[in-house]
Amino acid sequence: MTDATFKKLGLAVLDTEAAAIEALKTRIDDDFVLACRHMLACEGRVVVIGMGKSGHIGSKIAATLASTGTPAFFVHPGEASHGDLGMITAKDVVIALSNSGSTGEILTILPIIKRLNVPLIALTGNPDSPLAQAANVNLDVSVEKEACPLDLAPTASTTAALAMGDALAISLLEVRGFTADDFARS
Repeated sequence: MTDATFKKLGLAVLDTEAAAIEALKTRIDDDFVLACRHMLACEGRVVVIGMGKSGHIGSKIAATLASTGTPAFFVHPGEASHGDLGMITAKDVVIALSNSGSTGEILTILPIIKRLNVPLIALTGNPDSPLAQAANVNLDVSVEKEACPLDLAPTASTTAALAMGDALAISLLEVRGFTADDFARS
């Protein structure tokens, strides 16, 4: 394997992921605004859920929200059905991440989330999925292809979800007038 080959492969990954983010620009739409409004009006906390790689991305989104003025935390959906759903209150907003929109652990807890009558924001790669259809707002984070040549490892799809989460967090930061001093206290 030559140095040039490694560089070529690395650049191809970055090109694929950059294209995924570029495609999101057309999806900053009325649904994005509605998601921001739900989060801005939230009297409780933003509860982020996701399984697998989407869970890792969700955890980072929750951390970014919390450190930029939007109280938030992550709940693992596998633990949620074993008592952790009690952390979600009627004053919260839930963000659920699932590229397929059909993740079993998330679908299992949806009826309980829906019973709380909290706004549900989905970040999915499939707008026709059960999660997208159950959500009050679905933000389309679908990608044309993953950077993984086997199309197995989530790469571009996780980048797209993370970027959409950052877009939400920083939009709210700006609207709230969050400052560097606020950040130091968060």
